[in-house]
Amino acid sequence: MSTATVHLLRHGEVYNPDRVLYGRLPEFHLSDLGHQMADRAAEYFTAQRNAGANITHLVSSPLVRAQETAKPTSDALGLDIVTDDRIIEAANRFQGLSQIKRRLKEPKYWSYVVNPFRPSWGEPYRDQVERMMTAIVEHRDRAVELGGPGAQAILVSHQLPIWVTRRSAEGNALWHDPRKRECTLTSVTSLDFEGESLVAVRYAEPSVDLLVNAANIPGA
Repeated sequence: MSTATVHLLRHGEVYNPDRVLYGRLPEFHLSDLGHQMADRAAEYFTAQRNAGANITHLVSSPLVRAQETAKPTSDALGLDIVTDDRIIEAANRFQGLSQIKRRLKEPKYWSYVVNPFRPSWGEPYRDQVERMMTAIVEHRDRAVELGGPGAQAILVSHQLPIWVTRRSAEGNALWHDPRKRECTLTSVTSLDFEGESLVAVRYAEPSVDLLVNAANIPGA
């Protein structure tokens, strides 16, 4: 039975002095710290390859912060970046706004939060999992085509799509407290497959020592 691994890499910190919930907005680039995090992710995957990991395929969300996070890994591993719209950030009705807690006191926003289980403020969790898993399976199979059994792919995505995909993989409800997501900047959520079966979920934080100085806005 063929084995494969898909690593879901969250992007690094974004330069966002106004603390906007930027969602899918263009031109939100990595900060200086974010570039350090991207370099750290590249070092992590280089170490994995040096230890025997057969990493053959690199994919990124089209958003610039994900593309910039993927670039050092692309350079380090000699892999081209494939862009896939299916691993983009979740749609969010608060996109472009700041000070979200204050805005929730305004009646015009109350309809956004009537259903936290779907959620009513953005793309349904189930839709995010569906598009992510479709991409994961496709790129898993492409990695195996390129490298044979045991091959690995890296997909650079965003916190919420990665987190709900992990919750689904582990059999948990998709609704959750956003403050309790285990998906820090440039964290790696790894999905191990045997054939078509997902057999394990692993988690690593290559930039753990850099997080203390990082800005971390839900939905980023």
